[in-house]
Amino acid sequence: MKNHLIITLLLCTCLLSQRSTAAGHAADQPGQQLVGALWRATSAEQKQLAITQLLDGAPDTHTLYQWLRAGPAWSDTAARGQLELQREGADGLQFPYVVLVPESYTPDKPIAVEFNLHGGVNRAKVASGVVWWRQGYDRLRDPDRIVVLPASWNESFWWFSNQAQNLPAILRSIKQSYNIDENQVYLTGVSDGGTGAYFFAFFQPTEWAAFLPYIGNPGVLQNPNGRVSYPLFFENLSGKPLYIVTGENDRLYPARAIKPHIDAMVEAGVEHTWVVIAGGGHNTEWLPDEAANIAAFKQNNVRDPLPEKLRWTANRTDVYNRNHWIRIDERGQRGEPGRLTVQRAGNTIEVDARAVAAFTLLLSPEEIDFSQPVSVRVNGKVIHQALVSQSSQTLLKWAALDLDRSMLFTAELNLRSGE
Repeated sequence: MKNHLIITLLLCTCLLSQRSTAAGHAADQPGQQLVGALWRATSAEQKQLAITQLLDGAPDTHTLYQWLRAGPAWSDTAARGQLELQREGADGLQFPYVVLVPESYTPDKPIAVEFNLHGGVNRAKVASGVVWWRQGYDRLRDPDRIVVLPASWNESFWWFSNQAQNLPAILRSIKQSYNIDENQVYLTGVSDGGTGAYFFAFFQPTEWAAFLPYIGNPGVLQNPNGRVSYPLFFENLSGKPLYIVTGENDRLYPARAIKPHIDAMVEAGVEHTWVVIAGGGHNTEWLPDEAANIAAFKQNNVRDPLPEKLRWTANRTDVYNRNHWIRIDERGQRGEPGRLTVQRAGNTIEVDARAVAAFTLLLSPEEIDFSQPVSVRVNGKVIHQALVSQSSQTLLKWAALDLDRSMLFTAELNLRSGE
């Protein structure tokens, strides 16, 4: 079995290499080869070279924007089936993960992606080749989406900072290799994985269309026994819908223990569905009965990459401080969490800032008319009223970070609120 897995991994590596080469030959549209080099860059040096070549190759920012909007070329030789992979974190820790690619995948049609986070994270790291989903991977296959199965263990709970970096890095690798629909990327989790889904909903929602936490508990994120304790700002959940399932008599997280968190969501205006399984325990025996509702939820909840209204609260500015096109850069002097509520209507942006000294607004030509002045009013006072220049450098900076064709920014405003 172990030798079979090693052979599978080597085969996948070979196919990935072939795909990368073939993608370069297949690029026959303007800019596709240059965009492909940026998309598939795996080092800072490769990324900078690709950026330089794009700046040299595109005649203007508008053309560059169209190139990035179209994206790279993907090859039809992309590996399908069960891929057993791993990535190395910044600290050298190896993160195994499995990717299930439908055999029917074709590069000419964007495909949805779903991450599934398993439970039982407080255990030793599984050995190479060991299946970490108790029911196996087959039941998770989906002909309509790429399914990603990361691993978590006692060195890397889903809510640890190393997993906060790991999941976006894995998603980035999927984007590099497959034509995904960036607005249909979902995060599902079971038990500790459900708690992990809550973590990303509270702190890193930008990449995801919706969150589906099953038999998890957001309260674990505040419990020092979880080895990290976070403040939970329920207004941060207001931008993305949640499908929450709880067992009425769950031995770990019964419905009565989850209800205060649901009440907080209601008060914050969070869009959510809460399903309580009558008499249910800490299991997923209910899943077949809920499958149709879950599928409908995903179908009905596609990400808006550039929402008109955003809210975000952050007690840090090094991480967990961005939500789509807003970012909190500096908090006020009182040490309180920074809070931004931003509403965009054409070229007018209204900002309510509390305990925020500095922030950034990212501007997209999909929403802003750059031939007209952009007006920004903070707490009732106009702090910016002027034309804003679009920048190829800014466009490439954020495109290289996000690898997201539907969420491209050609300008950024770095503003101070006067806090």
